[in-house]
Amino acid sequence: MNICIFINSVIPVTKYGGTQRVMWDLGKELSRAHIGEGKNKVYFLAKKGSVCDFATVIPYDPARGIDEQIPEDVDIIHFNGGTLETKRPYIVTYHGNRTPEVVDMNAVFVSADHARRHGSRSFVYNGLDWDAYGPVNLDAERTHYHFLGNAAWRVKNVKGAINVVKALPRERIKVMGGVRLNFKMGFRFTLTPKARFMGMVGGTEKTDCLQHSKGLVFPVMWDEPFGLAITESLYFGAPVFGTPYGSLPELVTPDVGFLTNRQDEMTAHLKSGAAYSPKTCHEYARDKFNSRLMAEAYMAKYEAVLNGHTLNDTRPLSSDKYTIREWIR
Repeated sequence: MNICIFINSVIPVTKYGGTQRVMWDLGKELSRAHIGEGKNKVYFLAKKGSVCDFATVIPYDPARGIDEQIPEDVDIIHFNGGTLETKRPYIVTYHGNRTPEVVDMNAVFVSADHARRHGSRSFVYNGLDWDAYGPVNLDAERTHYHFLGNAAWRVKNVKGAINVVKALPRERIKVMGGVRLNFKMGFRFTLTPKARFMGMVGGTEKTDCLQHSKGLVFPVMWDEPFGLAITESLYFGAPVFGTPYGSLPELVTPDVGFLTNRQDEMTAHLKSGAAYSPKTCHEYARDKFNSRLMAEAYMAKYEAVLNGHTLNDTRPLSSDKYTIREWIR
């Protein structure tokens, strides 16, 4: 099958790049011969400056129609976040909680809860190419907790994560994806020696932080669509301590973490010394949220559309807002 993945950004990414990273790993997996009935050919229609060693990159020109830019041999287009006018077969993955005014009949969401909140049952879990992350040392000393996410977003609740760890004697937290002085959050200044703000990090700096972490503290105050921070943390043996919103109850089982919307309960749980196996966390993420399973699931979606089916029986619901969930201090 010949597949064109449209992503309106530059690839590859060097640091976070959630959607871009997932689609990159999808393209890589699809290009391998074991997905589908035969060898697949992958194109990326992406912003100028993009490069790829396993797929053909076509620089996207917004001034031209998409069908003018895609080779004739493409069987299906995979959009992300929304669609453009086309006569070709296509699907579209919605990654966030704010969806366009009209959600497509061939919509795919990124968790069962994400789909349900849009009146759909069509979803594919995000998977990653774990081989690209390098070796994992599950016997590494665990020296800190961590937060991973866009700390400028109030709903990510970095303040709640810091407050949980502040209440733990002799513990500290490393914040990846945020800064101590944040004007985007309305001139918020976080002052505590127990929190180290690392900013936007990637590569070995990020994996080193995850590999030595006692756990991801993730008290989000919204319905998380998926949460790569969760699966990346688990892959490096770090359990997840979060809120029971959105995808978290699907992703975080009792063997690999603990969910509550109360700060005192989360703090008490961490103080209790509850033990989680880094090996169990690692194997769970490796086996359930990998790029091969994701590619196989998307291949089934492509085949359904090419066989004349839509991915939803009724049109999914749009949403221009998200609900602020409760975090009880």
